Amino acid sequence: MAAFEALALLVLRNGPTRALGARPLAPQVCSSFATGPRQYDGTFYEFRTYYLKPSKMSVFLENIKKNIYLRTAHSELIGFWSVEFGGRVNKVFHIWKYDNFAHQIEVQKALAKNKEWQEQFLIPNLPLIDKQEWEISYLVPWCKIENPPKEGVYELVSFQMKPGGPALWGDAFQRAVNSHVNLNYAKLVGVFHTEYGVLNRVHVLWWHESPDSRAAGRHQSHEDPRVVAAGQESANYLVSQQNLLLIPTSFSPLK
Repeated sequence: MAAFEALALLVLRNGPTRALGARPLAPQVCSSFATGPRQYDGTFYEFRTYYLKPSKMSVFLENIKKNIYLRTAHSELIGFWSVEFGGRVNKVFHIWKYDNFAHQIEVQKALAKNKEWQEQFLIPNLPLIDKQEWEISYLVPWCKIENPPKEGVYELVSFQMKPGGPALWGDAFQRAVNSHVNLNYAKLVGVFHTEYGVLNRVHVLWWHESPDSRAAGRHQSHEDPRVVAAGQESANYLVSQQNLLLIPTSFSPLK
């Protein structure tokens, strides 16, 4: 009985967890960047990158242009671009939207049974491709896909962040992105957080009127103390980054 009374007293003083010798629960850390709220509706985006044989780039794009309707009949194409600058050339990048993973599986099954797709699209194009990369990403909850005001060029900036996820670096990253948005030299199209692929990776897609307007805007941003301060804060969590200049194809929904 004495032992029981002593335990009860410990519970009253320290709470049940401390009294029983267990570690106290760590405080929960929340971030507005976390993709949870947007994941509940199931919508995700498939990032596909194809590395093409140098002599086959034009053939591939022409074939895609003729037959893309066979693919868009099953899921929404957000954009289709060729890579102009940044890393390896002779490369195309495209984004597809799915309602959920069940939707993606349905699309794959439908395409596997579609002889027209197989004969006109898949079989002729496979020999033209050297390598494929594929990621699944969610749109961050503080961002939605925005359509640019007119045709232009796009910049995909990919950030590899430190392990720990958005709870660690999400707020600082959001402030850095918004500091550029507030200067109005470019339009933010979307911010995506990778779910399958290289984790702790964030892709930011920008629209620019031209490569020269992008260069002028970047020069302006580097002289703005608000952008510099936000960038330095976010850089504390940064491992590496890479950017690509993208040219939309004639059949890309995002121009």
